[in-house]
Amino acid sequence: MTTRRRFEEMDRRRAALQAGGGAEKIASQHAKGKLTARERLALLYDPETFVEFGLWARHRCVELADREFPGDGVVTGKGEVAGRPVLAFSQDFTVGGGAVGRMHAEKIVECLWAALKCGAPVVGFNDSGGARIQEGVESLSGYGKIFYHNVLLSGVAPQISVIAGPCAGGAAYSPALTDFIIMVDRTAHMFIAGPEVIRAATGEEIDEDALGGAAAHAAISGNIHLVARDDAEAVQLVKALLSYLPGNNLEGPPDLPFSDPVIDDEELDSVIPDEARKAYDVKDVINRIVDPASFFELQAAYAPNLVVGFARMAGMVVGIVANQPMALAGAIDINASDKAARFIRTCNVYNVPLITLVDVPGFLPGVAQEHGGIIRHGAKMLFAYASITVPKVTVILRKAYGGAYLAMCSRDMGADSVLAWPTAEIAVMGPEGAARVLYKKEIDKAADKVAALAEKVDEYRQAHANPWRAAEAMHLDDVIRPAWTRRLIIERLGILRGKRDLRPQKKHGNIPL
Repeated sequence: MTTRRRFEEMDRRRAALQAGGGAEKIASQHAKGKLTARERLALLYDPETFVEFGLWARHRCVELADREFPGDGVVTGKGEVAGRPVLAFSQDFTVGGGAVGRMHAEKIVECLWAALKCGAPVVGFNDSGGARIQEGVESLSGYGKIFYHNVLLSGVAPQISVIAGPCAGGAAYSPALTDFIIMVDRTAHMFIAGPEVIRAATGEEIDEDALGGAAAHAAISGNIHLVARDDAEAVQLVKALLSYLPGNNLEGPPDLPFSDPVIDDEELDSVIPDEARKAYDVKDVINRIVDPASFFELQAAYAPNLVVGFARMAGMVVGIVANQPMALAGAIDINASDKAARFIRTCNVYNVPLITLVDVPGFLPGVAQEHGGIIRHGAKMLFAYASITVPKVTVILRKAYGGAYLAMCSRDMGADSVLAWPTAEIAVMGPEGAARVLYKKEIDKAADKVAALAEKVDEYRQAHANPWRAAEAMHLDDVIRPAWTRRLIIERLGILRGKRDLRPQKKHGNIPL
């Protein structure tokens, strides 16, 4: 065979492999509103930067000797996203339903291992029918190797999973081990046991969307961070998320140049209502103190009583944790505790400073919360804040009561700087509850018990539930006008960028999971 013929043969074989399952299967994928594995990668990467790994991989399963699976059902490689290196794998549903066999898994493991060696993020597009049954234990072994390398890479380089199709059974645990999960609405489903299995096992009737669709995972299970309308939007969310993350744990986050003047915002002075129990939207505060249009919220539909997300302040990437008075009055419940602890630890491993905005009446009371383990779950927040070493700035906006005051990163829990607005109320409990305990006898003896209670509440608020006592004891750095908040946080972040935090030598702490 001549050299020219060899080249032609190579081109023919390469084109056949890159065609995946063929025109008919690709048309079927498009009919479902889904992109192909290669189309997703083409949207992710900067033009002409993708380099593929393992194109020629071929299964070794005797039972499938008469069947070809181009690329063994997954496309892997590296390229650049906004000029930065990123590894990726994209399961190809047009090839054997994207089922995972030994070589399929080996390609994903190679991708994860390359990310570990190079210190680059990994993006995984999950669109698979699950384990390749014919390969038996080889398929299970493949999943185990993927899980192991997900954990090995965890905290070293960011891992982002996109659920773009079916992701069922053991396959769901790989995304669950990554840092962020984005799920496409309607065309993607994720569950351990599907509707048929559940019906047979428990008699419960439910469809795929209600059980494991994007809406269920976004609002009920809390398993995912972001919902996309389609594959194209999912890729845009991946790019947005990467723009806030470093390539690895040895780098700082990708700050942007910033030269605009930092101007005090006097409208913040009136954001807290005069009525003590009246709610306001903490996102209004967040969007006023961060750079314009920079707040990128995560898990918005899950535990809405607590808001988390990335933003920029004077170009510097920060993480935001804030109580939301619009939901449960901002009280911390089981789900909010888990949401906060996970985000706090994620910011720490990727060197992102944390800004905590406090307006919390306490941990949510109730039998369901107590029996559900609010003590254990709330302890996760305490553990997370106390164990992280990134710069931490806390601003107390209004209520900061009891253990929840500590759980929202008080000075004693490791905050590097704590500021308070004049509207702050820092106390063991709310003025109403405290007055009922401290002045019970006087109130009971009063002719007008309502008026007596109101008088004692005001008395307690003036004496205890204010920022002045805390500032006098140096639990606060300063009591500030709300208008100054952005400027003062930016100043403190500038000082704290070189922060060093010495910790005892140990393998790791034992977080109360």
